[in-house]
Amino acid sequence: MKLARPDVFHPRIVLAGCPQQVSGDGDDDGLVAALRKRGLHARWLSWDDPETLSADLVILRATRDHSDRIDEFLAWTTRVRHLLNAPAVVAWNVGKGYLADLSRRGVPTASGGAKAETALVFVGGKSSHAFTENGCVEPDFEIWDVGFAALDAAAAHLEVTSREFLYARADIVGGIDDPRLARLNLIDPSLGWRHLDEETRDLQQRAFARAVVSALDRLGLGPLSHRRP
Repeated sequence: MKLARPDVFHPRIVLAGCPQQVSGDGDDDGLVAALRKRGLHARWLSWDDPETLSADLVILRATRDHSDRIDEFLAWTTRVRHLLNAPAVVAWNVGKGYLADLSRRGVPTASGGAKAETALVFVGGKSSHAFTENGCVEPDFEIWDVGFAALDAAAAHLEVTSREFLYARADIVGGIDDPRLARLNLIDPSLGWRHLDEETRDLQQRAFARAVVSALDRLGLGPLSHRRP
């Protein structure tokens, strides 16, 4: 992409995939274009590509092999300049103990093997959309409440604000009478963009791009935050 203002700092952004899916599985198609509309240039690389270390910001999106290479992956998260979600968030979320941490903070959690999940997607700490394996859904407030409770509890445990989570996915089981958290994925969750109609997907991916802009500003990496000498 040709930069219209070469005198202005333009952060180098990487969307991180894995060797098997360098550009993801197709669900995130549209994010590069959404970011470009905000004046941001992003490209896909496998998380273990050495070029990720020269990026200004790396966004975890499809690092599907990280559980098989966990030590290598966690070491890498601390070497990139800026990572979303942050290394401390990833290190906490990768262990099974995070559910117990959330439960101690009052989040209703589910035992293993629970079925009929509803995936709640959050962007920048705000609700984005929800889906099941059958497509997009509009959950009741009681189900969203559990998702927000999980997000707030995770933020409190990590001593951050929920808006510092660029993305989050809370998988909820049970109906409105007893919704419970089965999983909270703050590492590289599938966000289910493909379940949305074209207009809604475009709208919500633009919200994702705005959240990236906010994160860049928070990190001192905003496109207009400083000029190149």
